[in-house]
Parts: sequence; C-alpha cells; structure tokens
Amino acid sequence: MTQALFYLMPDNHNQMSALDALYLAACRLAEQQYRQQKTVYIHCKDKQQAYAIDELLWQFEPNAFVPHNLKGEGPITGAPVEIGFDTLGPNKSRQVLINLADQMPSFAVNLPHIIDFVANDDELKRIARNRYRQYQNVGITPSTQTLAE
Repeated sequence: MTQALFYLMPDNHNQMSALDALYLAACRLAEQQYRQQKTVYIHCKDKQQAYAIDELLWQFEPNAFVPHNLKGEGPITGAPVEIGFDTLGPNKSRQVLINLADQMPSFAVNLPHIIDFVANDDELKRIARNRYRQYQNVGITPSTQTLAE
C-alpha cells in the first residue's frame, strides 16, 4: 500500500523564498533517500522546475554528490535519482516519489512511498491541501510531519 508523507515546511527566517526552501528540502530528502540506497523519482510541474532541481542537486551540498539525471538523459540503467515532469512518471520502478508538482501525479499510486510538501506560503498551502485531498480520493491516507530546520 502506498504511503504518503507531507512535510510541513518551517517558517523561513533566512530570507529564502518559500519555493526555494521547498526545492532545497526536496534535494536534501533525495540525498537522504539515496544514502539509504533507495531509488527516487522527483516529479516536477514543468521543464523549468525540473531543470532548476537538476542544477540545485549539482550544487546544493559541496560534500555530497547525489547521482541523478533528467528523465531520458544519463545511463540506460538510470541514475539512483531521476527528475521528470511528464505524466508518464519514472522510466523504471522507483521506491520513492518526491512530488513538487501542483497536482498528485496519476502514477503516484504505483510507488510505495510519496514525499510531498506544505510550503510556508498561503497560495502554496492551498495547492497542497488540494493535493492532500487528491491522495485521499485514490485511497491513500497521507500523514504529516514538521520538517526539521
């Protein structure tokens, strides 16, 4: 059964935008999952967001390399972390979905673990509430947890 966890983003005191904080959290969680030897698919809302996450993964932590590629690029076997934005989802079976899109992707029910976010921004919170309901509507009961700063 698919498990979904919504991370509640903390107040952002360091002047970073809510979206930038969310991107950084997604990269850190992707690194954490990779270190636990799990395969990850980061689902983005569009090509621009996917490229931004790709770039951030190259530079967010100088001492931590996270092998990743955009969907359709990289080795045939795929990197441990794949980034995409289409409606088809990952090229191969993945253990963890990190969702950055505004909607729940239809393929989410095919992955065992989903990580999603409630950003510290009123509009992004509204969008997250809709995603939360979308998960519930397909029989997934999401849980919430505050993301440690």
